[in-house]
Amino acid sequence: MKTNKRTVFFVSDSTGITAHTLGHSLLTQFDNLEVHYTSLPYIDTLEKAREAVEKINQAAQQAAQRPIVFATLTEIQARALVATSQSMFVDLFGAFIEPLEREFQMKSSHAIGRSHNIRDNVSSYDTRMNAINFALQHDDGASLSRYEDANVVLVGASRTGKTPTCVYLAMQYGVAAANYPLTEDDVEDLSLPKTLQAFKQKLFGLTIHPERLQQIRQERRPNSRYASLTQCQIEVQRIEALYRQAKIPYVDTTTTSVEEIATLILQRIGWNLR
Repeated sequence: MKTNKRTVFFVSDSTGITAHTLGHSLLTQFDNLEVHYTSLPYIDTLEKAREAVEKINQAAQQAAQRPIVFATLTEIQARALVATSQSMFVDLFGAFIEPLEREFQMKSSHAIGRSHNIRDNVSSYDTRMNAINFALQHDDGASLSRYEDANVVLVGASRTGKTPTCVYLAMQYGVAAANYPLTEDDVEDLSLPKTLQAFKQKLFGLTIHPERLQQIRQERRPNSRYASLTQCQIEVQRIEALYRQAKIPYVDTTTTSVEEIATLILQRIGWNLR
């Protein structure tokens, strides 16, 4: 099947995180799509909106097909202006705000940046900052002193994605997540390390295909025993056996995104999104 090449713009009057998240989620449903992404955040004046239109039109003239624009613009005039660009314009706010206005029988505030106000109140900010510090202090088994304060403790072989998942959980949801690397020695007799036994109910395991683990480790320590396929196979086999024996929930991270891993963990620990 022929690859479809497109330029995609995420245009927002704030950070653009919402536009990027929703737009990217939609585009992942299309195979054989080669995409070049461009973010245009803080388009919060008509002058900036005109500059955005110029950039989009320039891309349209350089490409064989028109760009796709995912926009979260609350100001009506700026939204209308960007919609005149030579693009397929996807109005992510307008698609939902106007039906909600009809349902609630009231006008929305059209306030710029409001999508972050709920999450970014002082209490939530402090919670997330504390969670980030916790994740960094308890990364890779560096400290076991406050595991009793952890919401979850991720375990798994080295390079299975424990650290980025912990940081993501902390930054996005304020989850206090620690992680502990399981070594070949730790799982030799298929029993939990003594340091983890008291926290069994907080454990969540990560695993990965040995071939993918070997690729990742090879980049870190080329041609070492640590990066050999045989070593990766042994560790993955024993660790997965430990998960099953100890009844530790786990997920395969080979083709699973950090966002998907985090969602599974949040569901497991019963975390209420703030």
